[in-house]
Amino acid sequence: MAIPELINAKEKLDSLIYKQRVALYKPIQIAEILYQVRVGELSADDIRQNLELYRNPSKRWRDVVSRQLINQVSTSSQRYQDNLFDANAMLPEVIAILSEHNLKFNGVVERYIYQQFHKRQEVILNLIKLLDLTEPESFQLSEFLSVFTVETGIRRSIDKAYECVVYALFSTLVKHLQINVTIESNITKYDLLKEFEDFTRVLVGIDSKNTSISIPAKLYRLGVANAADRGLDIWSNFGPAVQVKHLSLTEDLADDIAESVTADRIVIVCVDGEEDTINRILNQLSISERIQGIVTQNDLIRWYGRALRGRFGNILGDDLLSSLRIEFRNEFPFSVTFKEFYYGRGYHLIKQLKKKPSIFWEGGEEDAQ
Repeated sequence: MAIPELINAKEKLDSLIYKQRVALYKPIQIAEILYQVRVGELSADDIRQNLELYRNPSKRWRDVVSRQLINQVSTSSQRYQDNLFDANAMLPEVIAILSEHNLKFNGVVERYIYQQFHKRQEVILNLIKLLDLTEPESFQLSEFLSVFTVETGIRRSIDKAYECVVYALFSTLVKHLQINVTIESNITKYDLLKEFEDFTRVLVGIDSKNTSISIPAKLYRLGVANAADRGLDIWSNFGPAVQVKHLSLTEDLADDIAESVTADRIVIVCVDGEEDTINRILNQLSISERIQGIVTQNDLIRWYGRALRGRFGNILGDDLLSSLRIEFRNEFPFSVTFKEFYYGRGYHLIKQLKKKPSIFWEGGEEDAQ
């Protein structure tokens, strides 16, 4: 029977896994610390006594594995990455207990962590298949988003899925509307333009001979799963920044957004919001002059239905779904190398011991298929 300290360590690990998005960067970092102990590069005493010995190296070990599995690495802030070893996550003593059990059972805790990663990947694969097979006539945005609330393994990633949904719709409509942005210098500033045309030519694309340019309006996502982006999700070359929140709109939330996004014009996308609250934010609060508009999930569902099956569905439908597939794959990469990694580490060879079972052992070789 497992000792209380080990049971507590498993509960801590399970809690960490539950809180993570699909890439499981922090649990993988733990697994790689345990692996280093198992191959003799670290010891349990090292883990307990010298955090600096593995704090930064473990990030590199994690990145090597995540590149191999999903060709991505964590882009979160260093502060966020370092809180892995705080009391509300995994203290060194807890990791040391896991490492001792892992060593005793030939890597069973590592195996357990990578099995949890694989379970998340199976959910993502099913969603990729769903997107690949769906047609404009049958795709229902509400059903697609509901998967992220039903499946516990990806529930923490619904905000990023929501961001993919918003970007795919907004960018598709802006492209097909063929909106152009014109940049020009005031005619009364011609002499100043001529004086600094070497500067304006590089930065703005105009000079004294070409005093204006017209470019296509575009939207851009700042980055994939970046926790260090100060809240900005989508920005445009025509003015507004778009902040996406899979939350209900409140005045406090609007204030937080306005404080974290430096753009003068902000579009907020949220799950829902009371009409009175939305009107008060738009018309009365001190931040109202910076909030250009508020979009709710009902708006998105209505616009998706119109774009996929409405009057212009034959023009917009396929392009919208194609954009959503691209964004989803970029945000939620599926590992095609998991089996190679799993078997390469020998995790499939770890068996449950009848007389001394491990509380971390579950499943069989089929988990790596």
